[in-house]
Amino acid sequence: MDLPLRNNRGMLLGLSLLLFCHVRGSSGKEGCDSPLVSSLPQSAFRSSSQLSNSHGPGYAKLNRRDGAGGWSPLDSNKYQWLEINLEQRTEITAVATQGRYGSSDWVTSYLLMFSDTGHNWRQYRQEDSIGAFSGNTNADSVVTYKLQQPVFAQFLRVLPLDWNPNGRVGLRLEAYGCQYKSDVASFDGTSYLLFRFDSPPGPSAKDLLTANFKSLHHSGILIHMDGQHGHTLTLELLKGKLLLHLRKGKGTPGDFHTTASLGSLLDDQHWHHISIERLRGHVNFTVDKNTQRLQLPEHQSHFEINEISFGGVSAVGAQRDHSRRNFHGCLENVLYNGVNVVELAKEKRVSIVGNVTFACSEAVDVPVTFASPDSFLQLPWAVSRDSVSVTLQFRTWNKGGLLMTSELQHQVGALWLYLSDARLRLQIYKAGRVMVDITAGLTLNDGQWHSVELSVRRGRLILAADKADTSTTTTSFPVMPANHIFLGGCPSTEGDSGCRNPFNVFQGCMRLVHLDGSLVDLIKVQQMLIGNFSDLQMDMCGIVDRCSPSHCEHGGKCTQSWSTFHCNCTNTGYGGATCHSSIYEPSCEAYKHRGNTSGLYYIDVDGSGPIKPQLIYCNMSDKAWMVIQHNNTELTKLRASSGTNQHLAYFNYSADTKQLGAIISQAEHCEQELSYHCKKSRLLNTPDGAPFTWWVGRSGEAHTYWGGAVPDSQQCACGLQEDCVDPEHFCNCDGDLDDWANDSGFISLKEHLPIRLLAVGDINRPGSEAAYRVGPLQCYGDNDFWNAAYFNKETSYLHFPTFHGELSADISFLFKTSSSSGVFLENLGIKDFIRIELSSPTEVIFSFDVGNGPFEVRVETPEPLNDERWHRVKAERNVKEASLHVDHFPGAVQKAPADGHIHLQLNSQLFVGGTASRQKGFLGCIRSLKLNGKTLDLEERAKITPEVRPGCPGHCSSYGGLCQNQGRCVEKYNGFACDCGTSPYSGTFCHKEVSAYFRPGTSVTYTFKEPYELHRNASAQSSSIYSDLTLKGENISLSFRTSQAPALLLYVSSYYREYLAVLLNRNGQLDVKYKLQNNRDAEVFRSNERNLANGQLHQVSIRRLSESLSVQIDQHAREDFNLTSDVDFNTIKAIVIGKLHESGEMDPEIARLNSLGFTGCLSVVQFNSIAPLKAALLYPDTSPVIVTGPLTESNCGSSSSSSPYAAETTHSLSDHFGTVGTGQPVVNAISSDSALIGGVIAVVIFVILAALAVMARFLYRRKETCQTPESKGAKPEDSPETPFNNDPTPQSIISDTQKEYFI
Repeated sequence: MDLPLRNNRGMLLGLSLLLFCHVRGSSGKEGCDSPLVSSLPQSAFRSSSQLSNSHGPGYAKLNRRDGAGGWSPLDSNKYQWLEINLEQRTEITAVATQGRYGSSDWVTSYLLMFSDTGHNWRQYRQEDSIGAFSGNTNADSVVTYKLQQPVFAQFLRVLPLDWNPNGRVGLRLEAYGCQYKSDVASFDGTSYLLFRFDSPPGPSAKDLLTANFKSLHHSGILIHMDGQHGHTLTLELLKGKLLLHLRKGKGTPGDFHTTASLGSLLDDQHWHHISIERLRGHVNFTVDKNTQRLQLPEHQSHFEINEISFGGVSAVGAQRDHSRRNFHGCLENVLYNGVNVVELAKEKRVSIVGNVTFACSEAVDVPVTFASPDSFLQLPWAVSRDSVSVTLQFRTWNKGGLLMTSELQHQVGALWLYLSDARLRLQIYKAGRVMVDITAGLTLNDGQWHSVELSVRRGRLILAADKADTSTTTTSFPVMPANHIFLGGCPSTEGDSGCRNPFNVFQGCMRLVHLDGSLVDLIKVQQMLIGNFSDLQMDMCGIVDRCSPSHCEHGGKCTQSWSTFHCNCTNTGYGGATCHSSIYEPSCEAYKHRGNTSGLYYIDVDGSGPIKPQLIYCNMSDKAWMVIQHNNTELTKLRASSGTNQHLAYFNYSADTKQLGAIISQAEHCEQELSYHCKKSRLLNTPDGAPFTWWVGRSGEAHTYWGGAVPDSQQCACGLQEDCVDPEHFCNCDGDLDDWANDSGFISLKEHLPIRLLAVGDINRPGSEAAYRVGPLQCYGDNDFWNAAYFNKETSYLHFPTFHGELSADISFLFKTSSSSGVFLENLGIKDFIRIELSSPTEVIFSFDVGNGPFEVRVETPEPLNDERWHRVKAERNVKEASLHVDHFPGAVQKAPADGHIHLQLNSQLFVGGTASRQKGFLGCIRSLKLNGKTLDLEERAKITPEVRPGCPGHCSSYGGLCQNQGRCVEKYNGFACDCGTSPYSGTFCHKEVSAYFRPGTSVTYTFKEPYELHRNASAQSSSIYSDLTLKGENISLSFRTSQAPALLLYVSSYYREYLAVLLNRNGQLDVKYKLQNNRDAEVFRSNERNLANGQLHQVSIRRLSESLSVQIDQHAREDFNLTSDVDFNTIKAIVIGKLHESGEMDPEIARLNSLGFTGCLSVVQFNSIAPLKAALLYPDTSPVIVTGPLTESNCGSSSSSSPYAAETTHSLSDHFGTVGTGQPVVNAISSDSALIGGVIAVVIFVILAALAVMARFLYRRKETCQTPESKGAKPEDSPETPFNNDPTPQSIISDTQKEYFI
C-alpha cells in the first residue's frame, strides 16, 4: 500500500507542512484538560424546564453561586435535562458535577449525551455497557470523571436519573477538553475526490490512512485504491458495517480476495473513526475502538498505488466491479501518511468530481427509543377524511413487538400492526373475530432501518414493508382510527386509554412518523405539547449492537435481542454462554480417568485457549497413548533408478503444527518409530562419511541420527548397543551388504518430534533397494493433569503472576482434603477480586467483583467434600453469567447485570492455597489448576516454597471404582492401574470379556498337583497352602452361548473321584451336579429356567457355602438349594471347560455328554479366584493349563445391548512385517521408474492372490488337525505382571502370583 505523491516540488512543499497533523485532527498539544463551560454565555445553556428564573440553566456553572446557586427543573423526574452548547466541535476529555449551592438538591446519577447539531443525541457509554455516571452525595463536593475515550461534539446534555430523595434535582457542571481542528468534505452519493499519482516511488515499510466519517445512508464506498498489476483496496460501508476488501486480479491463478468486517450501526449519523495501517505484510484495520489484523500474502506485502478516490469511485472501472453506490455523508480529517487530503482538495490540488462541499450537512431526523416494557407513544388522530395513511421507520433486534394499535371508529373493532417472527403483520379484530390478517416483509429484526406504510382508501387496505414487499386486501367496513393511535405499547392502565396490547411491547427505535402525510414533531411531544408518552428516550436512537464486537468465542454464532445476546455453540467444541469453555478433555490421560476405553476422542489440549480440538485415537493400556497418524505410516519400498539421487518423503499429520506442539509439550513421553530396510543401500555412511539419509523434525532442523540412538550421534541403535552386523559401522545398513538388513528404533527426544521430512539418498546404484517406515507419533502421560501441590499448613500458599481474565475467565482444578474449609485461590485488584473457596464440607463458593458489587455463586453437595478423595471444581465468569460446577452434582448459574461493569481488573499476585486477605488457607492437595486453558506449574513453584510439597499421591480412593469385575486398583505416582489378575476379564479397567468359541474337540484343562508330590517336594509353607484345597464352598461364574443340548459346560474333578459338573440337559435346562461322597450318588440341582440352548448369551452365577447352594441365571430370580451329602470338596485335580480327556472311570451321564463335546461360546469363566479360560488364552506359557483342539480368542461373549464397552475398538500399534523369499519386507512398492509401475502392480496383485489361496487352504487343514493352542497371545495390556508359571515344580506353582488364584 505504498502511496507516492505527485511528482511536483510545489506540492511536496505544501504537503510537508501538514505532516505534524494529529491522526484524529486535534491540536496535538499535551494536556487537553482546559475548562470549557465556565466562560460560556447564558445563551449557551438550555434545559427541559426551570423551577424559577433564578434556577435557570445559565446558573449551572461549577463552583459558582449566581442565581439560586445552580439549575433545578420545575419537576424532578427522569424527563429533565440540561444542555450546553460549546459553540463549536470540541474535544471533551472529562466532566465534573456539583449540587446546587447551599441546598439539599443534588444529582446522584446521570446520563451524558452528546451531539453535533443539538438533535439526534448519542449516549456516552463506559466499557460499551455502562451508561450511568455516579453523581454527588452533597451539594458542595465536586465529582470528576475522566472519560475513557474523548468525545468530539458541540453539544452536551446531562439527564439526571436519581437525586437526593430529601431534595430536588440540582446541578452545577463543568466539562474539560480543548479545541478540535476539523477539515470536512461532504459527499452527496455521486461525488468523490480523486487523488492520482504520476509515477510510483519505491516501496515503504509502513503506510497509514486515518479518517472520520458520518453517513446519511447505510451503504456506500468510502475509499478505493487502484494499484499496479490489478491490486485494489476498497473500504465500503454496507448496511451499517465497514468492509475492507483487498484484491488482486479478477479470478486468474495467483489472485486473491481478502475481506475484513468491523463495526455495526455505523449509519447512525454520528462520527466514527477509521484507521488502515500497513506494517510490511500485516494490515491493521481499526473502526472506533476495535481492531482486526490481516495477514497479506508475502508477494502482496508491497504494492504500488496509482490513484485513490475518497467518497466513491467513477462510473467505470472499479464501479463495475463493486456495482455499489457512492458514499453519502461526510469525511473528516482524512490523513494519508500525514497528508491532509481534504486540505489539498480545498486548495484544488486533488481532483473533485461532482458536488463536494467543505461543510457537513446534518440530517434533521428526530428518532425516539422504546427501551422498556412500559414505553409507549400516544398521538392524537384528528384526520376527518375518509382515507387513512400512516408511515414510519423503525429498527430493532427483536422478532416481535407491537408497532401500532388503535381502536376503530364506530366501535368497529381494533387494529394491531405488529412484528411477528420478524415480519409485519396487520390484524383487525371485530366482535372477537379476526376480520383482516395480512403480512409483509422478511427478517425485519436485523437492526437496519425499515419503512412501514399503511394506507386505507375506499375499502382497499395496503401494507408495505420497505416499499417493496406489499400486501393488499379489501374490507367491507370502514377502517378509521378513533381519537388516538398508540405506538410501541399501551399505558399500564389499559381500560382508561382504550388501548389493548395482546402482543409483546416494541423495543427499538422509530423515526419519521407521518400521520395522513404530516410529519409528527417529536420535539413537541418531548415538550408535552402534543400527545403523551412514557419511558421514551427522545431525540436519540439507543440501539446497541451486542454482537459487534462479538463476545461469542471459538466461532460461536452471535444473535441478539434488544436487551441481550445469545451464542450458538453448535459444532464448535465449546460450551457456555459465550462458547468459552471446551467440552472435551485435554488428553487421553484425562479420558482414561473418566473411565473411557480405547477409541477416537476429541482432544482439546489448551481447553479454552485458541488451539482447536482434534480427533485423536486413544489407546488405553497401562498407559493412555495418544496416536497421531500421518499420510504414510506403511513400509514404503524404493528401487534403484538412474538419475534419481534422493527420495524425499513429506509427512502431513492429522493435527496441525500448534496442536502437535501442545500435545508433545504436555505429554510425559513421546516417540516415533523410524525404520530403514536396506539391500546395498547405505544409511548414515558411518563411521566417517557424510550421511546419505537424514530427517527433519518439528523445528525444521535436519538430523542425522536414527531411531534408538542418541541425538547428534550419527548412529543407529545397533551402534549404541555395539551389535551391528559389521562392527566397523554404526548402522546395519552401512555394511552395504547384498542381503536384506534393517535399522529400526524410536525417536523419543520431544524437541525433535514429529518427523516432518525424510530424505533417502543411497538408492541410485545398481542393485540398491531400500524401504522406509515412519510410524505414527505416539505420546503418553499428561504433565498438566498430574501437576499437584500439597499444602500442609493453613498459612501456606503459592503465588503466581496476576490472572488476566477481563471478559472471560475459566478456572478448573481438582482437590482433596480432610479440612472443612479453606480458600483455594484468590486474586485482588483495587476494587475487583476473584476467589474460590471451600466454605463448608458441603459447599464451594465462587465469588468476584467487577465493579457491580460482590457476586457469589454457590454449589451445595449432598455428600461431604472433605473425604480425602479427588473432587473437580470448574468455575467460569463471562459478560453474560457466572457458573460453578463441582463433580457431577448440579451446577449453579447466576446471570450478570444487564447494564453493569464487565471488565475484571486485577493487579495483585494470584494466591493459590491461601489468600492475601488473611482468610483461612487451604489444607490439602490441589491438582491440574488451569486458568483460561493454561496450566499453572504448581510442582515447580512448590519446590521453592516452604510448607508446600510438590506432588500428591493417593489416587485409588478416587479412581479405584473404575476397576471393574474384581479388578484391583494399584497406586502409581501419577495415576493408577487396574490389576485384573483375579478377574476373568481383561482390559484397561478389567472390563473386557475374555471369550472363545469352542468346537467339539476343544478342551481347556487347568491342573493341580497330586497331594503326595506336594508333600514330598514342597516346603512347609506350600503344604499348608495346598491343605486349603479342601473347599467348603465355591464361587462359579461364566457366560455361554450355544444351540447344543445336552452339553457339558464346566467340570471340576478331584483326586478322590469327587466332582462338580455344570451342564445343560436335553431340555436346555441348567443342571448343577455335585458328587462329594464316594458311597453316595451324585446330587443334581436343576434350574427352572428353560431352553437356555437358544443361541443367546446367558450369564450363570453359582454360589455354594457348606450345604447352601444358590443358582442365578441372567437377571432372573435366584434359586436356592441344599446339599444333603458331605460338604467338603477334597483335593481338586483339574478344572475343565470343553471336552474331558481324563482316563479312568467316569460318571455315565458325564461320559455321554463328554462324547458330544461342546460347540458354542464360553466367556469370563471363573472358579473361585481361578480364570481358566483367561489363563489359556492370554497366559498359555506361564500357567498350568493344557489346551487341546482349536482355541482362539473371540468377542462372542460380548453383549452390545448390555455392555457399555461393547463398541470399543482397539487398534494395535504394532505393524506386521512379513518376509518373502530372501527376507525382504512386504511393502507398498514405489518404483522410481514410472514406466514399470503398471507391470509391478500387476505382478504384485497376482502373487498376493496366489499366496492367499495357498495360505487359506493350509490354514483350513491346520485348523481341523491342530491339537495345541493355535496362538500364544502376547502379554495383554491390562496386566503388567505374569500371574502364571509353567514350571512343574511345586515351588513355582505356589508362587506369590499364584496365591491370588486360590481361596
